[in-house]
Amino acid sequence: MKTIFEPFRIKMVEPIKLTSRLERERLITAAHFNPFLLAAEDVIIDLLTDSGTSAMSAEAWAAMMRGDESYAGARSWYRFRDTVKDIFGFEQVIPTHQGRAAEHILFGVMVQPGSIVPNNTHFDTTRANVEYNGGEALDLPCPEAEDLDSDYPFKGDMDIAALEKVVAEHGPEKIPLIMVTITNNSGGGQPVSLANVRAVSAIC
Repeated sequence: MKTIFEPFRIKMVEPIKLTSRLERERLITAAHFNPFLLAAEDVIIDLLTDSGTSAMSAEAWAAMMRGDESYAGARSWYRFRDTVKDIFGFEQVIPTHQGRAAEHILFGVMVQPGSIVPNNTHFDTTRANVEYNGGEALDLPCPEAEDLDSDYPFKGDMDIAALEKVVAEHGPEKIPLIMVTITNNSGGGQPVSLANVRAVSAIC
């Protein structure tokens, strides 16, 4: 059966300000075409991020009510820690409020001036955190990524041959880590193939 409506109830609505095309053209021109300089209230449909812009589910609201806000030793923390360990197998877990904050910690430790961090394509905040610490955020997308008419299924894949060349040229002295961005909403949202992740892992 083909679904003809969205299969959920929306629990809350929030009014938004409607702007005309003329107003939007004036606002984006005044912001020098930089969406980060727009006031959120002037944006009708936010395509800048998918972080916290949609309605919360009934389960999400309920989880907020069940949350333990204790300063230390909160049951919410133990539940989070145990879930991360169960899924990823990591012994050490450091919670952060956003991925970009986690990147800031990671690259502050790993990246030095002159470091090179290869990736299929860096997300914008990932690139900013690498470059802030003096590193080079090196994009190595597969050749098919540049062919807009190609039906290649995984345009987010890394160019493995190019990666091997970079590793051979610079070695571990200049390359503290190699990244694969699985989804990238600033780069078209292209996924990467499992085979490509395995190939990168083999090089690492």
